[in-house]
This record gives sequence, structure tokens and C-alpha cells, in this order.
Amino acid sequence: MRRSVDKTILITSLVALPFLLANCGGSGTDTAKTTTSDGAADKTVVSLNSDAMLNPAAYIPPQCYTQTRDETGAFAGKSSNPCFACHNMGKEPNYTNDADLQLTYAMPAFAQKNNWSNLFIDRRPEIAAIADAKIIEYVRQDNYHDADGQVALQRVLNAPLPAGWDANGDGKWNGYIPDAYFSFDETGFDHAPDGTYTGWRAFAYAPFLGTFWPTNGSTDDVLIRLAPAFREKTDGTFDLTTYTVNLAIVQAMIQRENVPIAAVDERIFGVDLNRDGQLGPATQITYDWSPTEGRNMQYVGLAGEQLAQGQVHIAAGLYPEGTEFIHTVRYLDPVGGEVGIGMSARMKEVRYAVKRGWNNFAQLKSYADGEVLEDIRFPDRLRRFVGNNETGLQNGTGWYYAGFIEDKQGDLRPQSKEELSACMGCHSALSVTTDSSFAFPRKLNSDQADGWYHWSQRTKGLNGLPEPQYANGVYEYTHYLDINHAGDEFRENKEVIAKFYGTGSTLIPGQVDALHHDIGTLLLPSKERAIALDKAYYLIVQEQSFNKGRDAIIEPPVNIHKTVGEDEATGVKEVYLIPR
Repeated sequence: MRRSVDKTILITSLVALPFLLANCGGSGTDTAKTTTSDGAADKTVVSLNSDAMLNPAAYIPPQCYTQTRDETGAFAGKSSNPCFACHNMGKEPNYTNDADLQLTYAMPAFAQKNNWSNLFIDRRPEIAAIADAKIIEYVRQDNYHDADGQVALQRVLNAPLPAGWDANGDGKWNGYIPDAYFSFDETGFDHAPDGTYTGWRAFAYAPFLGTFWPTNGSTDDVLIRLAPAFREKTDGTFDLTTYTVNLAIVQAMIQRENVPIAAVDERIFGVDLNRDGQLGPATQITYDWSPTEGRNMQYVGLAGEQLAQGQVHIAAGLYPEGTEFIHTVRYLDPVGGEVGIGMSARMKEVRYAVKRGWNNFAQLKSYADGEVLEDIRFPDRLRRFVGNNETGLQNGTGWYYAGFIEDKQGDLRPQSKEELSACMGCHSALSVTTDSSFAFPRKLNSDQADGWYHWSQRTKGLNGLPEPQYANGVYEYTHYLDINHAGDEFRENKEVIAKFYGTGSTLIPGQVDALHHDIGTLLLPSKERAIALDKAYYLIVQEQSFNKGRDAIIEPPVNIHKTVGEDEATGVKEVYLIPR
């Protein structure tokens, strides 16, 4: 995306950018296995391993085309600002400052036309034609595991590859093969069918603003896994206590705050975890990192030795090398009871990220400055991401992203390069992320198991969780409703508007008070809306038209631009900066 920056800006720290990224193979051109991107008149065919794109600006999400000004209704003449949620001032070492994008549609020339054509389809007639029972049955089917409880994609990807999936033509899958079983113990650790630890651990988090709320289309979960050395004692054997402590240390470095842990004897590791000046029992990881003042943090076990040898690194706001995430996106399941609307067994997507390279603060500053300079010199140049559908796409700061999505039969298949590109804008050069991540910085600490659990393990699901607050005490979700006048970027979710605004333009105090104590009152849709959203997405699956937009849209939003002018003003009058 272009930046509406001062063209006289002085870039003082542009140097060669040694981002330490592993090489990635080129994309092939096989087309034997293809998917139809639209079941209607447009018969564009997309190869999963082709560089060809219908929308080469797929990294700019549909939400960036939001029309912020209301012409009618309770907010007529007023501007809404959902843009602040993503475009703000970065926190070091995220040096991206893109708050200006709250004010301007600074799009490259190609992207000044909204290419997300699925947004403009009225799906209500097709939704009405699908029986509720049919879609409920569909979303409750498990498309991740096979009948034996194994991960279905393991069998598919370890067999001879279907034509069109093999990016480099070597006959084998060179990318990530899903190896999480979603079989969690009471502290969120995942286990294989034979009982062994997979290394994956689930955690609960405050869902990010807007699109990520279930009321707008999907449920999701996130798992984290650290590199093998972080799970092992110095002799190279697996040790759960070592791994648990290292996960807490990483959390402390990402959240930059103290993290509670189950009582552990520091003498086992020879590390003063709670910084009380002595080795003994510890029940927290104390965050105390300021290298310029001689205060450092360290890992334990084999990772601690590797840190001392410079094989891995530690720094505030950064994950160590080898960190992995799985993010599954799922349908809404109207289970009822205390949960109400829950997470479906069926997965829409399995998204995967791995950090393969380390960048220090100076390198990350150079990267951010380089992005600004690129926008100044070549404002209409589209971004390109190195990689392919097997190994994933590089984001420029050490991370690779890959993923799987439903095919027409509902089975998971690899995403094409274009489909993967839709993830890249939010995971690169965005000010509100912490080392390109959204969920882990928002991990819960005070809920059950110190926040180390999967959503399926919480009796009430999202119900009963308190509303997150900014550093200054302002309630985050309430503020989003207040500044955006809605619960989604397009202000299309009439259910949320009616609940929190009624027919007026002021938030209803009773609803706001309830939200402070229970985010489920906002985040969860009614059963009727959940079923309609499931059907809307199912229709996209049947079309395989993900490259035209994968948002669950029931009817075309009113508040969306089909085109924007060069550096056109959004209508937002004042930048809102998130309190840090």
C-alpha cells in the first residue's frame, strides 16, 4: 500500500538489508490440478503453483476499501474510523508508523479499483435455498482428521503429489505438513495419538478487532511451538518443565511484562527467573530487559546454551528463531448451552507461520525505512512476495507463511500463491503487530491455566471473559464501537449496531457495562446470523472463488468503495493513536 508521506522525508538509516532469510524455491507452472475461481460466468482457472494472479494486489485486504462516511441513518454526515485498529504507530522494534493511512486511501494505481468482487454479490437467495440442517451437519464434520484419528493432510502430502501442487517438480512436498492433533491436556499441550508431545501448545487470547470477531464470520484458534532446543535440557532430552519455562520467557519478552508460572526450582536451571537475587522457588518470569543498562534475559536448558553461543537470540518484542504458529479458521457452530456459538469441527483454513531468520533492531529499522523510501520513489509499484505454495511466502523480516484451505469437496488443500498473498499484507509492514503476530501478544494471563488452553476446553467458550483494556485503562472493544459506530469495518453487521446503539447514535450504557464483564455479548452472533454466515462462506467454497474475497458476506455492504482516487481522503478527520 502507498503511504501518503512527506516526499521530503529524510531517511537516515538505510543500509544494506541482511535479513538472514532462507532461500525459497521458485514457482512452477503445472496446471493439471486446477480450481475454478468462479462458478458463474467468469471461468478463470487458477493453478495452485502458478505465479499468475487475478489480483496482484491481494495483500491489500477488502477492509481497506471501507467507505467511512455515512450518508443516511443515525450517523449521517459522520465519519467512522475502523482504520486505527491496523494502521497506527508501531512499538519498537516494529518501526512501521502507518497512522496516516487512517486519513488517506494511499493505494497503488492498480489497487485503486476494488478487485474483491465477491463483496458485491447478493447471496441471500442462495443462502435461503440451503437448509439449516444441511449446513449445521456440514460444519460439524471433521475435515482435519481421517477416520483413524490421524491428520488427513499427512497422508495426502506424503503420497505422490497431485499434479499442480508440486512447485519445483521434485515429486515431493517441501513445505509444512500439519502435525498438530488438537488433542490437548489440561495445560494446553497437544499430544499425538501415541501420547507423545507434539510441541504445540494452545493459548487463549483476546480476539483482534472487527473482522476477527465470530459475529463477523469465523471462529479461530492459535497454537505456538518453539524450536526443539527450547524443549530440551542441556543433554538434548525432552523436558516439559524446561519447555514450559521457555514458553513463559518468550511470552514475557513479547508482552514485556511479568508472566505467572507454576512453581519451579530455579536451581535446576541456574537462572534467577523471578529476579529476586537468589536461586530458589519461582512462580513468575520477571521481565527485566535493558541491554544498554546491563540487564538481560535468558532462556533455560539447551536453548540457554545456544543463546550464549549466539545460535539463537533474545530481544523484547521478538520471537526466537524457529518459532512456529498454527492458526485455524473455522465455521460457527450453534451448539447452544453455555457456549452459545462455538467453534466448528470443520476447518475453513489451516494457516502456518515459521520464523527462519533473525533481525536485530537496526535491521528492522532499516527495513521499515526501506518501505517508506519504496513508497516515495515508486508509489504505484505492487509488492511481491518471494516463495511458492509449498514452502510459503516470505514477509521480509524472517517469517514464512503457508496454508491450506477447503477444496470444493470440503477437504483441505494447499493454498495457491495468490490465496497466500491475501495473508501477507497483515503480516508484513503493519504497525500494530508484534514481530508480525497478532494473537500471542494478546494472550490471556489471568484466566484458567494462566491462559494456556484451547477454546474447546473452556466450558463457556468466549462467554464470561472480561473486555481487554489499553494501557491507559480505556476499554478496547468499547472504544472500537464508539469510534467506528459498528462492530465491523463495513458497518454491515446490523445485529451488533442494533444491540449496542439501538436506533440512536450513542452507545447504550447497559450494553457497554455488560460488555466490560463479558465479551461474548459483542463477539458472538445469534444462531440465525451464525447459520447465514456459514452458508455465505460455504457458497464461496463451492465456487472456489477465494481469490475474489473470502469474507462471509450475506449481502453487499453499503459502506464500501468500488474505486478510490489517488491519495483520496478517507473522511476520517483525526488520527487515533493506540495508547502504549
